[in-house]
Amino acid sequence: MGRKNKTIDRPVAPDARYHSVVISKFVRRMMLSGQKATSTRIMYDALDKIKGKTDKEPLEVFLKALDNVKPMVEVKSRRVGGATYQVPIEIRESRREALGMRWIINAARSRSGHEMAERLAAELVDAFNNTGSAYKKKEDTHKMADANKAFAHYRW
Repeated sequence: MGRKNKTIDRPVAPDARYHSVVISKFVRRMMLSGQKATSTRIMYDALDKIKGKTDKEPLEVFLKALDNVKPMVEVKSRRVGGATYQVPIEIRESRREALGMRWIINAARSRSGHEMAERLAAELVDAFNNTGSAYKKKEDTHKMADANKAFAHYRW
């Protein structure tokens, strides 16, 4: 980010099957080595598996899972007079979404299983049910912020 001009957020085109901008962002974030077609196939396979596991609409499950994983606050280190404090700060919406997506993808990658679509579907269903690694990461972040709320006056 430059010091002079604010960066502009470029518009993201919605995905082909569900016409959702959020799925398109998720696919881009999941992509490795520029292989967008592979990432898209994995995402759609995972959504198909979700439809088989639950009787709900896969897009609805995906969006609810993402909402359950998005953090509200996080801690940032602030150095004040030789001491470093973990200061809780609120997160803007775009960063909340980015962190939630990143945590779901990392949790799915670290799961044991055969193919990425299965692991991603399982992690999304777990996040939908308020369980799983990504949801635990959010809870840990909130606990850390709650434990350090005494230092909230160092926020600037």
